[in-house]
Amino acid sequence: LSKQFHYDWGLRALKSVLVMAGALKRGDPDKPEDVVLMRALRDMNAPKFVFEDVPLFLGLIDDLFPGLQVERVTQEALAKAVQNDIKTKGYQYLSQQADKVVQLYETMLTRHTTMVVGPTQGGKTVIITTLQNAQTDLKLPTKIFVVNAKAQHISELYGVLD
Repeated sequence: LSKQFHYDWGLRALKSVLVMAGALKRGDPDKPEDVVLMRALRDMNAPKFVFEDVPLFLGLIDDLFPGLQVERVTQEALAKAVQNDIKTKGYQYLSQQADKVVQLYETMLTRHTTMVVGPTQGGKTVIITTLQNAQTDLKLPTKIFVVNAKAQHISELYGVLD
Protein backbone atom coordinates (compact mmCIF):
# COMPACT_ATOMS: atom_id res chain seq x y z
CA LEU A 1 0.00 0.00 0.00
CA SER A 2 1.14 3.53 -0.62
CA LYS A 3 2.16 5.79 2.24
CA GLN A 4 -0.68 8.15 3.08
CA PHE A 5 -0.84 10.55 5.99
CA HIS A 6 -4.42 9.54 6.84
CA TYR A 7 -3.79 5.77 6.99
CA ASP A 8 -4.12 4.67 10.60
CA TRP A 9 -2.95 1.23 11.70
CA GLY A 10 -2.79 1.92 15.44
CA LEU A 11 -4.81 0.67 18.37
CA ARG A 12 -7.64 3.12 17.68
CA ALA A 13 -8.17 1.60 14.24
CA LEU A 14 -8.01 -1.91 15.66
CA LYS A 15 -10.54 -1.00 18.33
CA SER A 16 -12.93 0.36 15.68
CA VAL A 17 -12.71 -2.90 13.74
CA LEU A 18 -13.35 -4.93 16.90
CA VAL A 19 -16.31 -2.73 17.90
CA MET A 20 -17.84 -3.19 14.46
CA ALA A 21 -17.17 -6.94 14.53
CA GLY A 22 -18.87 -7.17 17.93
CA ALA A 23 -21.90 -5.26 16.67
CA LEU A 24 -22.11 -7.50 13.58
CA LYS A 25 -21.86 -10.65 15.70
CA ARG A 26 -24.53 -9.43 18.14
CA GLY A 27 -26.75 -8.57 15.17
CA ASP A 28 -26.38 -12.06 13.70
CA PRO A 29 -25.06 -14.53 16.33
CA ASP A 30 -25.22 -17.48 13.92
CA LYS A 31 -22.86 -15.88 11.39
CA PRO A 32 -19.41 -17.55 11.32
CA GLU A 33 -16.68 -15.54 13.04
CA ASP A 34 -14.39 -15.46 9.98
CA VAL A 35 -17.19 -13.85 7.94
CA VAL A 36 -17.82 -11.29 10.69
CA LEU A 37 -14.13 -10.41 11.04
CA MET A 38 -13.56 -10.21 7.29
CA ARG A 39 -16.54 -7.91 6.85
CA ALA A 40 -15.47 -5.67 9.72
CA LEU A 41 -11.90 -5.40 8.42
CA ARG A 42 -13.01 -4.68 4.87
CA ASP A 43 -15.84 -2.28 5.66
CA MET A 44 -13.89 -0.28 8.26
CA ASN A 45 -10.73 0.11 6.18
CA ALA A 46 -11.84 0.32 2.54
CA PRO A 47 -13.28 3.86 2.84
CA LYS A 48 -9.95 5.39 3.84
CA PHE A 49 -7.89 4.04 0.95
CA VAL A 50 -6.95 6.03 -2.11
CA PHE A 51 -8.30 4.58 -5.35
CA GLU A 52 -5.01 2.91 -6.33
CA ASP A 53 -4.73 1.05 -3.00
CA VAL A 54 -8.20 -0.53 -3.00
CA PRO A 55 -7.26 -3.54 -5.22
CA LEU A 56 -4.12 -4.14 -3.13
CA PHE A 57 -6.13 -4.08 0.09
CA LEU A 58 -8.77 -6.42 -1.31
CA GLY A 59 -5.93 -8.74 -2.36
CA LEU A 60 -4.63 -8.73 1.21
CA ILE A 61 -8.13 -9.56 2.49
CA ASP A 62 -8.32 -12.44 -0.01
CA ASP A 63 -4.96 -13.72 1.27
CA LEU A 64 -6.12 -13.55 4.89
CA PHE A 65 -9.47 -15.20 4.15
CA PRO A 66 -8.87 -17.48 1.13
CA GLY A 67 -12.00 -18.52 -0.70
CA LEU A 68 -14.27 -16.44 1.51
CA GLN A 69 -16.61 -14.24 -0.49
CA VAL A 70 -18.79 -11.92 1.58
CA GLU A 71 -21.15 -9.51 -0.10
CA ARG A 72 -21.15 -5.96 1.14
CA VAL A 73 -24.29 -5.02 3.04
CA THR A 74 -26.13 -2.50 0.95
CA GLN A 75 -27.78 0.56 2.34
CA GLU A 76 -30.49 0.48 -0.32
CA ALA A 77 -32.64 3.36 0.92
CA LEU A 78 -29.60 5.58 1.42
CA ALA A 79 -28.12 4.61 -1.95
CA LYS A 80 -31.37 5.55 -3.72
CA ALA A 81 -31.55 8.86 -1.85
CA VAL A 82 -27.92 9.55 -2.80
CA GLN A 83 -28.58 8.78 -6.46
CA ASN A 84 -31.67 11.00 -6.42
CA ASP A 85 -29.76 13.91 -4.84
CA ILE A 86 -26.88 13.64 -7.30
CA LYS A 87 -29.25 13.68 -10.27
CA THR A 88 -31.34 16.51 -8.76
CA LYS A 89 -28.19 18.65 -8.50
CA GLY A 90 -27.46 17.99 -12.17
CA TYR A 91 -24.23 16.11 -11.49
CA GLN A 92 -23.11 13.12 -13.50
CA TYR A 93 -23.84 9.97 -11.51
CA LEU A 94 -20.68 7.99 -10.77
CA SER A 95 -21.18 4.78 -8.82
CA GLN A 96 -17.74 5.14 -7.16
CA GLN A 97 -18.63 8.58 -5.80
CA ALA A 98 -22.07 7.42 -4.64
CA ASP A 99 -20.35 4.50 -2.92
CA LYS A 100 -18.03 6.95 -1.12
CA VAL A 101 -21.12 8.73 0.24
CA VAL A 102 -22.44 5.43 1.62
CA GLN A 103 -18.98 4.59 3.00
CA LEU A 104 -18.87 7.96 4.78
CA TYR A 105 -22.26 7.17 6.34
CA GLU A 106 -21.08 3.72 7.46
CA THR A 107 -17.88 5.19 8.88
CA MET A 108 -19.83 7.75 10.87
CA LEU A 109 -21.91 4.96 12.42
CA THR A 110 -18.84 3.53 14.13
CA ARG A 111 -16.62 6.57 14.71
CA HIS A 112 -17.43 9.80 16.49
CA THR A 113 -15.07 11.90 14.38
CA THR A 114 -14.47 11.69 10.69
CA MET A 115 -12.19 13.61 8.36
CA VAL A 116 -12.71 13.77 4.60
CA VAL A 117 -9.40 14.32 2.80
CA GLY A 118 -8.47 14.60 -0.83
CA PRO A 119 -7.15 16.87 -3.56
CA THR A 120 -8.70 20.18 -4.55
CA GLN A 121 -11.87 19.59 -6.58
CA GLY A 122 -11.80 15.91 -5.66
CA GLY A 123 -15.48 15.86 -4.63
CA LYS A 124 -15.18 16.15 -0.85
CA THR A 125 -17.86 18.83 -0.45
CA VAL A 126 -20.16 17.04 -2.89
CA ILE A 127 -19.88 13.83 -0.86
CA ILE A 128 -20.58 15.59 2.44
CA THR A 129 -23.54 17.64 1.19
CA THR A 130 -24.96 14.68 -0.72
CA LEU A 131 -24.95 12.63 2.49
CA GLN A 132 -26.59 15.52 4.32
CA ASN A 133 -29.34 15.84 1.70
CA ALA A 134 -29.88 12.08 1.41
CA GLN A 135 -30.26 11.72 5.18
CA THR A 136 -32.68 14.66 5.25
CA ASP A 137 -34.70 12.98 2.47
CA LEU A 138 -34.83 9.87 4.65
CA LYS A 139 -36.28 11.92 7.54
CA LEU A 140 -32.93 12.10 9.37
CA PRO A 141 -32.39 15.88 9.43
CA THR A 142 -28.69 16.59 9.31
CA LYS A 143 -26.88 19.81 10.13
CA ILE A 144 -23.30 20.55 9.23
CA PHE A 145 -21.12 22.91 11.23
CA VAL A 146 -17.93 23.84 9.42
CA VAL A 147 -14.96 24.61 11.64
CA ASN A 148 -11.83 26.36 10.42
CA ALA A 149 -9.23 24.15 12.05
CA LYS A 150 -6.54 26.77 11.49
CA ALA A 151 -8.48 29.28 13.61
CA GLN A 152 -8.71 26.94 16.59
CA HIS A 153 -6.13 25.98 19.18
CA ILE A 154 -5.19 22.31 19.02
CA SER A 155 -6.66 21.65 22.49
CA GLU A 156 -9.99 23.13 21.35
CA LEU A 157 -10.11 20.70 18.46
CA TYR A 158 -8.90 17.50 20.11
CA GLY A 159 -9.09 18.16 23.83
CA VAL A 160 -6.23 18.04 26.29
CA LEU A 161 -3.87 15.10 26.14
CA ASP A 162 -2.46 13.99 29.49
